[in-house]
Amino acid sequence: MTSAAAREQLSRAAAVTGEIQGNAVGGVDAPDSFHDEATRSEALAPSPLKRRRTRLTREELAPEARDAIFRAAMQVVGENGYANTSIERVTKTAGIAQGTFYLYFESRQALFDQLLPYLGAQLLEFIRNKVRGSGDIYAKEERGFRAFFGYMKVNPGFFRLLTEAPGAAPQAHARHFEQVTTPYVNALGRAMNAGDIKGFAYAELEAVAYMLMSAREYLYMRYIEGRQDDDEAFEKVVHTYMKFVKNGLSRE
Repeated sequence: MTSAAAREQLSRAAAVTGEIQGNAVGGVDAPDSFHDEATRSEALAPSPLKRRRTRLTREELAPEARDAIFRAAMQVVGENGYANTSIERVTKTAGIAQGTFYLYFESRQALFDQLLPYLGAQLLEFIRNKVRGSGDIYAKEERGFRAFFGYMKVNPGFFRLLTEAPGAAPQAHARHFEQVTTPYVNALGRAMNAGDIKGFAYAELEAVAYMLMSAREYLYMRYIEGRQDDDEAFEKVVHTYMKFVKNGLSRE
């Protein structure tokens, strides 16, 4: 690489970083405890660009800008749906120029194809931190259940991002459920080996995992969405859900 080309790349990388400083993604701010416990996931490698220009490496690109784009996209999708989410809306919400967007994604669809897996990994990390140290599968399940709704409370756009993904970003939806289901089934398998889950074969645990994940989605829509401050209603939902889980999984 010539010295002139190197200076150009460094200048562009600095410009990307500079755009992010002082610009916050709009939406619901998480409380301090959320920021302390939720670890940022490592960014997925962006799709190669087809445009005729020099491509910065992952090290040269500012990770803050990429994360800002993802989080802005979650907010915009949450408010408007995938169909009405434009690059202009995303970059305006992120506080960056549209040109910066194309350093990371070659198109709107390229963003959609990475969006749910990226943010889903953050959700998983948040839940892992909450369930760490649980005594058995039932304590772990209750903590995970509460953590799921806690994440939805501070990231309300995620739910629409998830539920509309099968039509707007089917590959992203499939990747998300693969990365969510595999550790869930493994945890259920360990509980079965420990004797905490009875009456099931290992081959049935994936179906069990999908049942429990589906329950969370429908319970969120019925009892939680738009009612995040109703603690009494939430506690009733937790009690009923755990009663169902314990009676369903621990009987011969």
